[in-house]
Amino acid sequence: MSIAALVTWLATALGGFYMLGTWIARGGAKPDGSSRLPVPVIFGHFLLAVAGLIVWVIYLFADGPALAWTAFAILLPVALLGFVMFARWLAVTRAPAVRTARGGPGAAAADVPAERAFPIPVVLGHGLLAVVTLVLVLLTALQD
Repeated sequence: MSIAALVTWLATALGGFYMLGTWIARGGAKPDGSSRLPVPVIFGHFLLAVAGLIVWVIYLFADGPALAWTAFAILLPVALLGFVMFARWLAVTRAPAVRTARGGPGAAAADVPAERAFPIPVVLGHGLLAVVTLVLVLLTALQD
């Protein structure tokens, strides 16, 4: 089960990297960007997830129960931040696209939030894999 958790964690990370790259490429990290996702939330989610993954890999080699519980504890705020971002993303996808911009017709793309470019299957797959990862990590920690 611990290897299955690693596999789902890595697959979740791939979707997360794709969305992070899309968000950055579309100007989400710029202070004047129209993103509805706060930069500290995005990067906090990312850094905590990476830290948890590192702890999980160490757990796989060291097999210490405390490491499994530490990885699970790290995943809890990762999940909370993920839910916050998902809720804000839902609001963006439900809102009508802004076709007129403050700067005229040529600047219309600046008013579209970067996260609006996230493909729905990627967002849903990332979330589903994250839930599976959280459950597998918990079950593994309970077994130790």
